[in-house]
Amino acid sequence: MGNRFQIKDRFAEGAQYIDGRLRPGTSGRSHTVVNPATGEGVLDYELAGTADVDLAVAAAKRAFPAWAAATPGERSDALHRLAAVLAEQAEDFAYAESVQCGKPLKLSTEFDVPGTIDNTAFFAGAARHLQGQAAGEYSGDHTSYVRREPIGVIGSIAPWNYPLQMAAWKILPAVAAGNTIVLKPAELTPLTSLMFARAATEAGIPDGVINIVTGAGRDAGEHLVGHPDVVMTSFTGSTAVGKRVAEIATTTVKRLHLELGGKAPFLVFDDADVEAAAHGAVAASLINTGQDCTAATRAYVQRPLYDAFTARVAELMDTVRLGDPFAPGTDLGPLVSHAQRDRVAGFVERARTYATVVTGGEIPGGELADGAYYRPTLIADAPQDSEVVQAEIFGPVLAVLPFDTDDEGIALANDTPYGLAASAWSRDVYRAGRATRELKAGCVWVNDHIPIISEMPHGGYKASGFGKDMSSYSFEEYTQIKHVMYDNTAVAAKDWHRTIFGDR
Repeated sequence: MGNRFQIKDRFAEGAQYIDGRLRPGTSGRSHTVVNPATGEGVLDYELAGTADVDLAVAAAKRAFPAWAAATPGERSDALHRLAAVLAEQAEDFAYAESVQCGKPLKLSTEFDVPGTIDNTAFFAGAARHLQGQAAGEYSGDHTSYVRREPIGVIGSIAPWNYPLQMAAWKILPAVAAGNTIVLKPAELTPLTSLMFARAATEAGIPDGVINIVTGAGRDAGEHLVGHPDVVMTSFTGSTAVGKRVAEIATTTVKRLHLELGGKAPFLVFDDADVEAAAHGAVAASLINTGQDCTAATRAYVQRPLYDAFTARVAELMDTVRLGDPFAPGTDLGPLVSHAQRDRVAGFVERARTYATVVTGGEIPGGELADGAYYRPTLIADAPQDSEVVQAEIFGPVLAVLPFDTDDEGIALANDTPYGLAASAWSRDVYRAGRATRELKAGCVWVNDHIPIISEMPHGGYKASGFGKDMSSYSFEEYTQIKHVMYDNTAVAAKDWHRTIFGDR
């Protein structure tokens, strides 16, 4: 497996991937990728400026006609080859993802990387199955059919929490549908996005189809979103930044896809299996150190089970092992940065004034003192309108609240601005079915929380944004639907013309 010196060598030419090769940025400002487990720098690079964005968009624009004209089979074959390259390099991808994010290696190895390979394989197949309404004579005198056409150059912005998977979620449906793309990853975590683009080149995807610009959001990101040659913007990140992206995109009437914040409820009815729910809550609230927009953040537990659930979750959280992401026994790594850790700690410290910290709620010392670690935290007795219940914390923090009736539980679960994901826990199929209908979220799990699959869509309600990642539904975002209509009569003076001029 690699080390940080190999990473430096691998990106010695720069951290921008434009027109099939690595290049340095031209902003005049440097940035350091930091290993959040140790606080040590692993790569210094120059950020992209507006000129780099222009170069990348121009490359994507040049590559678009030929890539759009490629047959679905040709694009499918290229993505199958990409899946094979990713599989060959899986170990390097897992290492790079863990070193830049602080993820335990077992998470990168068993979740992030294989999920990305599977997503690539899915879109390799989906490229050959763009669906539309069947051709037919809907007016009686004409044959109509629907074409799906690529729309052009896509400008996408991906977040730092799942840099590899989010890059794939942006890139794959876009290029499978025949578009070209310029992706801006978070400057904190650019390594695997750049590796993904280079793997695409190795797989034979033409230069310029996939480009990466690594720069700050306020210059490179905003310039990309507002670029006149970019026809669509896809953004994943916070709701606040998503609003800014939308403002810029509307100035050029771009198509817009937003996957924004989340505050997922975890709804436990009084007939649920407490042990299953407790294990599910710990896993779902701590995945990726809680830096997951679908992570369980608010557990609503019907009162007969509330005490038992709270005690068991606290007990399980106390068994979670923090440590070196590359150590075999590590369960939980650091947050992505010290700034993010301090932000999470601030939420918990403020919560002490109005709620009970049942377990956790501290920055560990000793061997972990240099890293951005925070202990798994369970908070009880917080009011529904408090910030730990309403705001996106994005850390290993779970709030638990009681409810009495099913009506109350569902109402409380829906009582935030967000609607990305939710789960319901019950042995009663009718009770669970009601929850799936009434919970306002883009994904509702029953007796589980977190699993995702390439064949099913991901996207939210309300302030969690709109549009879908993954699945064939994502082609709705990245294709232009065109109605084509042929006259079948060969009649020069048609009867309907008389509604405009002349007499019948």
